[in-house]
Amino acid sequence: MTTEITDIAPSTPHLPLVQQDAWLAPYEPVLRARLERLEQRLQEINQQYGSLTKFASAHQRLGLNYDSRRRGYWFREWAPAAQGLFLVGDFNQWDRQATPLQRGQDGVWEIFLSDKEYGQRLTHGSRYKVHVVTQKGGKDRLPATLRRAVQDEESKDFAAQVWRPEAPFTWTDQKFRIPNFVREPFIYECHVGMATEEGRTGTYLEFAENILPRIQALGYNCIQLMAVMEHPYYGSFGYHVANFFAASSRFGTPEELKHLINEAHNRGIAVLLDVVHSHAVKNEAEGLADFDGSGGQYFHEGERGNHPGWDSKLFNYGRPEVQQFLLSNLRYWLEEFHFDGFRFDGVTSMLYHHHGEGVGFGHYDQYFGPEVDDDAILYLQLATTLVHDCKRSALLIAEDMSGMPGLCRPISEGGVGFDYRLGMGIPDYWIKLLKHTRDEDWNLHDLWYVLTNRRAGEKTVAYAESHDQALVGDKTLAHWLIDAAIYTHMHKDDPDPVVARGMALHKLIRMLTLALGGEAYLNFIGNEFGHPEWVDFPRQGNEWSYQFARRQWSLSTNPELKYQYLLAFDKAMVTTARNRRLLAAGPAHELNIDSNNQVLIFERAGLLFVFSFHVDRSVFDYRFFVPQAGRYRIILNSDDAQFGGFQRVDDGLTYETFVEDGVNKLSLYVTNRTALVLQRIG
Repeated sequence: MTTEITDIAPSTPHLPLVQQDAWLAPYEPVLRARLERLEQRLQEINQQYGSLTKFASAHQRLGLNYDSRRRGYWFREWAPAAQGLFLVGDFNQWDRQATPLQRGQDGVWEIFLSDKEYGQRLTHGSRYKVHVVTQKGGKDRLPATLRRAVQDEESKDFAAQVWRPEAPFTWTDQKFRIPNFVREPFIYECHVGMATEEGRTGTYLEFAENILPRIQALGYNCIQLMAVMEHPYYGSFGYHVANFFAASSRFGTPEELKHLINEAHNRGIAVLLDVVHSHAVKNEAEGLADFDGSGGQYFHEGERGNHPGWDSKLFNYGRPEVQQFLLSNLRYWLEEFHFDGFRFDGVTSMLYHHHGEGVGFGHYDQYFGPEVDDDAILYLQLATTLVHDCKRSALLIAEDMSGMPGLCRPISEGGVGFDYRLGMGIPDYWIKLLKHTRDEDWNLHDLWYVLTNRRAGEKTVAYAESHDQALVGDKTLAHWLIDAAIYTHMHKDDPDPVVARGMALHKLIRMLTLALGGEAYLNFIGNEFGHPEWVDFPRQGNEWSYQFARRQWSLSTNPELKYQYLLAFDKAMVTTARNRRLLAAGPAHELNIDSNNQVLIFERAGLLFVFSFHVDRSVFDYRFFVPQAGRYRIILNSDDAQFGGFQRVDDGLTYETFVEDGVNKLSLYVTNRTALVLQRIG
């Protein structure tokens, strides 16, 4: 569907989104058409189901659900084009004809399994599948809304598992409220399986016991959990999802995931799920592809249903049953596991028919023309509405590299309803700079532009690197900066110049990204201390090795190694930003860009930030304008000895402004490759 652009009646007040950005005026009819379509769909849902929340309850009907009133299990499956469905499992010796389902008019098949007949056979831990007969033949499939999938160690085959523990999990997180603990998000992106130092898959319980205390001590107030939704191939990093309602059994039980989230909440840490609604695994044995034999059902038919770059299936967001499936999925994770919001993966792929593949975004026409998938826009608006209906303070982050206007503005203003977008251009810029430009040639004006160029009124998550930059074939920032010396010259007494340069720039890059880049900040697990090497999961190509699918925590705690200094700086940096409400303070104000001395100075949240990127020049009596007269002191210095620096500046000094050329100025000793943060004390 493509909406034609027409003139707006002169008397019609502009949408707030357009009021803020006059360049959007020609596209206001498209924005209004999106709002009208959303309102129409919500009216249909309310008339048919009573509310959006009730609509998002497919998981309470579909799949295996226990009926305490009738005392037995209902099993239901949506498969409108199927010719027959049979429930099979160890409860009926996997007899594919023994337990047939009956088809309803809405394409939902069902059967009731009473305790009287099945109570001793269909028990907690039982394994089952649904046998689907189509015009192409019969196949054993995993139910679409199964809550737990387990893999047989020998055959590697996945099956659904009945999960009904004797006692439900007891939550103790009632006092946790997102606004009370997360005024601005400091996000720790993490993966439970790779969070152990040993060459194996880590568990939910180990993460709760060993990693959450580290995250809390560093000052991060959010964790973003990757790879939670069940996926058959571990090496996909969790992005080829097969079972959308199942918490991955690789890491433990659903109760153990709940324990992790409960423990995080009791430590004042919000938990975001890295949700993948942009595509699904193409595997038929484990996933949803061609479930009812129609060639579509959950996904678009034909080539439109295949992602050209990801080797996966693409959802048909315009189909009501698919909307209901995905919306129910969001409600399920919020309510069953107490997640505090979502980081939506692959939003760019959802928004456009071309999925962003090989497309550069340089004109507003691209956000409102025929390339846009209006069904996806509608689904995302429904999703953000639902999430905020279920949990008003939930956090919603969009991974979008296109920069679609309004994506992170309220729907009532003409937006899509996300709270934050990932600042994806920032890490790309840092990697490009490190790969292709000598330190001496860094352009501070370009750097300032990249880190401050974001849409007004739309919040950005700034980050210097995430899991994307750590994947095999690329390198972390620490590895780009230090290269092979990261293995041989990290002893605390080693004066190696490559390491000295790398550590100094590592601190500057991360501090500048946090201070300039957005209204939230993200770090990938282990990168806070300069974790060496890339990330690569066990696979045939590396002989199923865990060498690069783990975190070497001992490096950061070894008193003989320099990793400890990067860890200490990260903690000080995050603590300073949180204490000063830096990310809530609005955009920074440029005070000085000195290309000759490679010095960048700006103000944000009442703090002065002084960065020197010069390779060797340190300047005594460096004078610069400050907006407020008074006395200042240094509250963070990347060159401190505790951060592995050379302690060239005395943090105990007080600096007083003076008038020169009719303006207030400060004078500092600005040392090369150093970041200073100053606070006015009177």
